[in-house]
Amino acid sequence: MSNRINKTSLRAGTVAAGVTLMLLASSPAFALDRDDGDDPGPGLSVIETLGLYVATPIALFLIISVLVMVGGKSGRKQS
Repeated sequence: MSNRINKTSLRAGTVAAGVTLMLLASSPAFALDRDDGDDPGPGLSVIETLGLYVATPIALFLIISVLVMVGGKSGRKQS
């Protein structure tokens, strides 16, 4: 059993080291060089960011949940 734990620990350490090296190799410093045709638009404000990444997914979740509940209730047989 100790051998299995050692193999598992070694595997986990190898994966963690590999992920760390990949993250270091893909650092944002490489994004400083602009590519030809690269034309970024203006940044988003805090309100726009919250609306896009917080409010919109919550609203979509609620809409889909309501539609599923309504569809589930209408499909039941009344006895």
